[in-house]
Amino acid sequence: MAILVIVHVVNEEPFVADLEELPAADATCVIFKNPRTREQKRVQWLSGAVQSVIFSMSRITFIEVPTEGSGEEVEGFVKDRARNY
Repeated sequence: MAILVIVHVVNEEPFVADLEELPAADATCVIFKNPRTREQKRVQWLSGAVQSVIFSMSRITFIEVPTEGSGEEVEGFVKDRARNY
């Protein structure tokens, strides 16, 4: 079963991908499947129909593992004139 993760790479926008299993503490690289933007679009830095990418752990800042149901809309701190506040 694939694990949905958000990957934060040094000097790049985070992207969403699937992992077969979480990397071990001594892993030197990680294989991500189906990389895409948070909006579920194709990432611009990939060419063609790429299904998997291998990243060196030295390029990864951190990996988020969201829990189920965490896709709820987050209320921001921006004044919303439509809601009068």
